[in-house]
Amino acid sequence: MHKILVVEDNERSRTLLREVLTSDGYEVIEARNGDEGLKAAKEHNPALILMDIQMPVMEGLACLKQIRENVEIRHIKIVALTSFAMKGDRDKFMKAGFDGYMTKPIDIDQLTESINGFIGKREM
Repeated sequence: MHKILVVEDNERSRTLLREVLTSDGYEVIEARNGDEGLKAAKEHNPALILMDIQMPVMEGLACLKQIRENVEIRHIKIVALTSFAMKGDRDKFMKAGFDGYMTKPIDIDQLTESINGFIGKREM
């Protein structure tokens, strides 16, 4: 079973993502900020990270930078989840090192399609 780390400070968003991902057959690990996310990435080595950008303690871009600098976990695919949807935001996040970009509110069909693109269909 593929592990997906959800790094999101909003409890409702985490709950929604957890419910959708677990019903699709993924194991979900949750973190409430970038600091917890970095620790969880090191501990669990997930197949994919869904990372919010604006969070307390450590924001998403800082967490991304630390993950990309760590030889043991830099390979993990990371998708930015953000309410930033202005022209140029996608390019900004992709240039920063994210592997994908999704705007909030999350489109469930787009989420599933994106995950399948990064880690393949779920294992049953």
